[in-house]
Amino acid sequence: MSGNIQLLNDTLARARAEGRSALIAYVPAGFPTVDGGIEAVKAVLESGADVAEVGLPHSDPVFDGPVIQTADDIALRGGLKIADVMRTVREAHAATGKPILVMTYWNPVDRYGVERFAVELAEAGGAGCILPDLPVQESATWREHAEKQGLATVFVVAPSNKDERLKEITAAGSGFVYAASLMGVTGTRASVGEAAAALVRRTRAATELPVCVGIGVSNGEQAAEVAGFADGVIVGSAFVKALLDAPDEAAGLAAIRTLTAELAKGVRGDV
Repeated sequence: MSGNIQLLNDTLARARAEGRSALIAYVPAGFPTVDGGIEAVKAVLESGADVAEVGLPHSDPVFDGPVIQTADDIALRGGLKIADVMRTVREAHAATGKPILVMTYWNPVDRYGVERFAVELAEAGGAGCILPDLPVQESATWREHAEKQGLATVFVVAPSNKDERLKEITAAGSGFVYAASLMGVTGTRASVGEAAAALVRRTRAATELPVCVGIGVSNGEQAAEVAGFADGVIVGSAFVKALLDAPDEAAGLAAIRTLTAELAKGVRGDV
């Protein structure tokens, strides 16, 4: 079975044709439980997200702030396995028909087996991987297997990247480019700032791929601001915080459904 990179490409193209940004929602697998995580991914996709990123929790998540680190710790203490991540992708995609990527650090993929990971992700209906700590110059093996399985390889660019480096990174990627709008770790911010718009402009000069902005968006107003200059708006910590703050799982799902609806209005300019 081939992966769903074409579904991802079509989804992003459709959002652009509608004159809006895509809403991309990040939810870690296994949080608050494996079943609860599956329901959370389904909830954001059913409530207006165009694409989901399923996080593969890691013991040393250097790219993530304290909110996602807390969720990762809960998932890992709950005994999360890579098989549970694949199950999350499979069930959420089957229920919604929408593209789902796995966001993961490289070490778990390398230890699991690159080909095995790619084959299983494609079989689960996955659309690809976001690999924030895999250097492009060390990515050939992964990209070979990903392309063979019909999976996107999404790389992360940052404001610190020089223009030549942006060209090198984006030339190796597929699906979209993840623009980390602020230096540092993930987390909500009071303002997403001019740095994000500047990075998108520079990245677009280097590639034809859609450029999606992550790090900092937590409400509809901020989503509308980012949607004014990016092809996609990526939201993660705000969803995780809503689940962490909820008194129980049902309340958490209700909270992220409400937040997704607000963000979906934001990317459509309806706030």
